[in-house]
Amino acid sequence: REPGVYEGLEAMGQRLYDGLQAAAQRVGVPVYTTRIGSMFCTFFTAQAVTDYASASTADTAKFRRFFHAMLEAGVYLAPSQFEAGFISTAHTEQDIDHTIEASQRAFEAVAKA
Repeated sequence: REPGVYEGLEAMGQRLYDGLQAAAQRVGVPVYTTRIGSMFCTFFTAQAVTDYASASTADTAKFRRFFHAMLEAGVYLAPSQFEAGFISTAHTEQDIDHTIEASQRAFEAVAKA
């Protein structure tokens, strides 16, 4: 009911999306991140993910390494590459920053494997 709530979620979702994409790009890990509003999902593939068939081509072993590296950094994501993550009004800008910073290290771990 508070004015600006959805606009704030949209802005934080975009910020997270941009940060994840940039972190992956910096270390050369191909990912395709989907997002609408506060819902997001990152696939370890260089191709667009538009349906189950294209999603199933993503590298689940890389996602597993990424997931565990994020968990070690204190960021709990959905445990399957085929599930969506969500940002809520409980998340702060600091939470988004921490997630982006953790993703940089997690993408580096994926690239080294």
